[in-house]
Amino acid sequence: MLIIEVLAVLVLVWFAWQLYRAKQFTKFKQWLNSDVKQQVIAQVLLELEQTRSEELPNNEHHQAASRYYWSQYPVRILQFALEKELLTKAELQKQGKWRHCQHLFHVEQQFLAPIFNSSKGENNKTSD
Repeated sequence: MLIIEVLAVLVLVWFAWQLYRAKQFTKFKQWLNSDVKQQVIAQVLLELEQTRSEELPNNEHHQAASRYYWSQYPVRILQFALEKELLTKAELQKQGKWRHCQHLFHVEQQFLAPIFNSSKGENNKTSD
């Protein structure tokens, strides 16, 4: 009977630990959506403004579409921020958020922007 009680307590402790980890990951995603998202949108709009030309008008419709695309999923926000060095790996490691980044990339890999992961796409192509 004592063994069953010990196992039950261990299972409850494990569930509590998993709940804590899930809450930390949720806070990380909220941080991306609240703080980092604003930096990403500002950088996207700045780049669109700087590359404006006859061929690339980058008008308000382009800006709205780009803003929507890059802020649609937390993984894209993170991907853009890391690619443009708005966030660095060292900074995220120092804040204890690097593990959350790795998990987010794994969980939402189907939402990654194909612009930055072109080598992955080339490796998956099959020849006829």
